[in-house]
Parts: sequence; structure tokens; C-alpha cells
Amino acid sequence: MAQDIIIKIIDREGVTHEVLAPTDMNMNLMELVRAYELAPEGTIGICGGMAMCASCQCYVLSDHNLPEKNDDEEAMLAEAFNVKDNSRLGCQLHIHPELEGLTIELAPES
Repeated sequence: MAQDIIIKIIDREGVTHEVLAPTDMNMNLMELVRAYELAPEGTIGICGGMAMCASCQCYVLSDHNLPEKNDDEEAMLAEAFNVKDNSRLGCQLHIHPELEGLTIELAPES
């Protein structure tokens, strides 16, 4: 049976949001941020989730076992601004039950 999980998202203003994330819709973190309107329209997911723009870059603050970065994500992060060791592209992180309690912070726009 499908379940919703709680994910904490710190927006670009520093405000923490605890949101319900469905695990049965194959959504990714970028789509979740857009669904809850936690970033201004047109500032996140510009490429539509193709790992081609880094507008959905986020910092993973919790200790979760995440899938390895694929070549496209590695290449995009190599060209992005404000990259940290814990940077990931939200469009490449799909929501599943094991992400319960995940905490991320949206990277600055520029």
C-alpha cells in the first residue's frame, strides 16, 4: 500500500517546510518543491527535470542512503554555482519510502 512520507525542505529564504511526499507517483524532489510552490515560478526545474540546468540543486542535510549520481548529474554539478560536497540535483532524486525524514536545503539561485 502506498504511503506518504515527510520530507523537510529549507527554502531559499531559510524557512523550513515539512511536506507530505507521495511515494506512489514516481515524483522527484524538484517536482515536490514545485508542487508546494517553495521556490518562485520559473526558478526551479527550468529544464523540466533533464539534469541540464542545475536550477533544482539542493544540499542534502540528513544522513540518508541516496542513489549514486549518474554521469549527467555529475557533469551538471561540475558546471553549477555554489556546489558543496552534499549537493544533488532534486530532479534526480525520486521519492520512495526510504527517504522518510530526508532534509534538504535549496541552493541559492545564482
